[in-house]
Amino acid sequence: MNQTQFSAVIEVLASVLGFTSPADAVISRHFRDNRKLGSHDRHVVAETVFGILRHLPQIEWLIGELPSPRQILLAWYVGIERCNLRELPPVFNDDDRKFAAELKAKKLADAPLAVRAALPQWIADALLAAGTTEEDLLTLGRALLEPAPLDLRVNTLKVKNREEVIDRLSGAAIDAEPTPLSPWGLRVAGKPPINKTKVFEEGWVEVQDEGSQLLGLLAGPKRGQMVVDFCAGAGGKTLLLGAMMQSSGRLYAFDVSEKRLANLKPRLARSGLSNVQPQLIASENDQKIKRLAGKMDVVLVDAPCSGLGTLRRNPDLKYRQKPDGVAELNAKQASILASAARLVKNGGRLVYATCSLLRVENEAIVEAFLVAHPEFSLCDARELLPEAIAGMLDSPYLKLLPQRHNTDGFFAAALIRKD
Repeated sequence: MNQTQFSAVIEVLASVLGFTSPADAVISRHFRDNRKLGSHDRHVVAETVFGILRHLPQIEWLIGELPSPRQILLAWYVGIERCNLRELPPVFNDDDRKFAAELKAKKLADAPLAVRAALPQWIADALLAAGTTEEDLLTLGRALLEPAPLDLRVNTLKVKNREEVIDRLSGAAIDAEPTPLSPWGLRVAGKPPINKTKVFEEGWVEVQDEGSQLLGLLAGPKRGQMVVDFCAGAGGKTLLLGAMMQSSGRLYAFDVSEKRLANLKPRLARSGLSNVQPQLIASENDQKIKRLAGKMDVVLVDAPCSGLGTLRRNPDLKYRQKPDGVAELNAKQASILASAARLVKNGGRLVYATCSLLRVENEAIVEAFLVAHPEFSLCDARELLPEAIAGMLDSPYLKLLPQRHNTDGFFAAALIRKD
């Protein structure tokens, strides 16, 4: 690490560690403000900062209270990267090296369970209280320390099979292979700029985690149906549902954020879909929703959540989320699910999903909903999904974990409104 990279890492850490904005946004803003940083410098800075964020509970345990960004970077090299004193970058002075020698005397093997899992104590406690064993917690924690792979979803409206896309990517010197679970997924080697390739620009692929693609299989929309993506966001799952419907029927994309729906428009244009109707709503109780009550074959509720299943991509979320924030989300999740349920016709399917690992955002929300809405019953996901996926599930829910499925952490429940 040279002086330019060192200064940039220290400056970015000073901003990121306030946890007032997403880390990737802070890093992007720093790069825009410091355009003289070369591509290699930017790579070193981003990888170092994200590596530190993944391991921050361990780094803070090694140092103690109120560490400075400089101490954190030093502990990253010594405690996590396991550099010896001779291998430390020359940007560190003699006082730093003396402090590093003290750090090397501490062993992470002696740390509390939550620290060894690199998770805040409250998250570890919540997972343990929900039945996660200590061994599984450590396995999950280690998996969340690894960067997530880059997954793509092939757009079946434009491409017959994945091999065509693999061949075209190969021509652009990008290696990809089929994902093991999703029939539309490709896993790309490394982190190439997919958005600058022809296959992306022409709408052949979208970036989408394999686990997110499996939610489409659970929803199971068909040609000619009436379908709602209740919390559409920027539309990744909307595009998947539309492709599964072969651009027939009607697909509503609801969201309360005008900005997120605006981000859907260019993706929609690339996709070739013509059956999607983006709809800005004021809340889950908007009049637009009430007018569609009882008319939908499928409603997908990808609810706002803590996002703790995406820690491989967004490691700062484990510090930006707090228990009281999760409690607020629980109230919103219950309200959104109850409102979305009104849209489902008799015999229709309602899918509730999150990218959270926490029971209070997942099973607890579904169980409370079923008590309050006896007109719905829980479907067994193992009976709705292909055998390759169903054989990996040990409950009626679709639960995906990075250490078991190499996807983001996802939860989904399929419910049916009884005739």
